[in-house]
Amino acid sequence: MKLTHNVIPKEFLNHIPRGIKYVLRNGKDFLVVEQLFCPNGHSLMVDHVRLHGEPSISLALRIGNAEGLIYLDSFWGSHDKLYNFIPNLKDAASKRNDVMCPVCNCSLVQPMKKACKTCGSSQILVMNLPGAQNKILACAKLGCPWHKIVARDIAHKYTEMVDDINYFGL
Repeated sequence: MKLTHNVIPKEFLNHIPRGIKYVLRNGKDFLVVEQLFCPNGHSLMVDHVRLHGEPSISLALRIGNAEGLIYLDSFWGSHDKLYNFIPNLKDAASKRNDVMCPVCNCSLVQPMKKACKTCGSSQILVMNLPGAQNKILACAKLGCPWHKIVARDIAHKYTEMVDDINYFGL
């Protein structure tokens, strides 16, 4: 999938949270997740599966009776992903579904206070940036594009602008 460019607010760039980096590709600016952790402190980043030339985010995934790893593109807003198994998407609503740390198998899924505005799901993935004060949240429903950065030192109006970045390619 081709990355398309969205403007990143300068106010956000002046306070990029640890674990996220700014990169220029073909003269365009992008944000890339470079450090991300489970609640127990295990890194979710892997170098052996690279998407768009960057390490990917590795998560253990259970969909119905199928289990394996999913590798997510670390470019903020990209929805590119690779599986090391073939998930049965008919089981996408199974009660057995879970997203876990590939090291310790702790669940990254938590209940949402409010249902996802995009898809109505009541579950969210919570992943920690370095120091565990700032977080990346994503809807737990497979295929939903909703994601959010929770950063203490950045005004909410600027994180909201970054939250709206989605790259679906052309």
